[in-house]
Amino acid sequence: MNRRVGILGGTGPEGSGLAYRWARAGEEIVVGSRDAQRAEETASQLRARIGSLAKIEGADNATAASQCDVVVLTVPFAGCAALLKQLKSVWKPGTVVIDTAVPLAATVGGAATRMLGVWQGSAAEQTKELLPAGVSVAAAFQNLGAELLSKDEAVDCDILVCSDDERAKQIASELALKIPGARALNGGKLENARIVESLTALLIGLNMRYKVHGAGIRFTGLPIAS
Repeated sequence: MNRRVGILGGTGPEGSGLAYRWARAGEEIVVGSRDAQRAEETASQLRARIGSLAKIEGADNATAASQCDVVVLTVPFAGCAALLKQLKSVWKPGTVVIDTAVPLAATVGGAATRMLGVWQGSAAEQTKELLPAGVSVAAAFQNLGAELLSKDEAVDCDILVCSDDERAKQIASELALKIPGARALNGGKLENARIVESLTALLIGLNMRYKVHGAGIRFTGLPIAS
């Protein structure tokens, strides 16, 4: 499929990890950042790591959002609302936004294993409220650690995809399957994102207690194909 995937906050650990995995899989990636130069530096580093055939470039967040068919939001939750308000006028109708944000208390100085209360119910539902009509939202990738994404090994994690829009859900699932070892699962409506997001706090606690960095989730009793 010929599409451009923009990653807002793409210079951070999660954003650059997703950019690396998807560019390796042949996707055309635009790394977005508040600082276009920093975005291009990250893109250059990823091109050097992947090879000259990698289709990856850097841009400021507004450019990435306006030029891409799929936009992945990897900005920390505390900065999501302000960024989306800044970008309100740049979105193309038909754009699919995939929200990876988790409202952890750590984003405002609290414990990493606690969740913030979100008026809309979840980070993804807040994102939907702040986007214009004609832009669809899926929630995914909240439970896949940045450290795992930055490596070359297959991951051991199911990716729950929640959305009220079937096209958005399909695109997010396709991108999940581009990551070796990942399995995309239909997580139902967007409102279920509040459950999926809360699993991140649980996984952080498991990582801390067991002194690991890659705790993930797997669901049993389901078909291998999603």
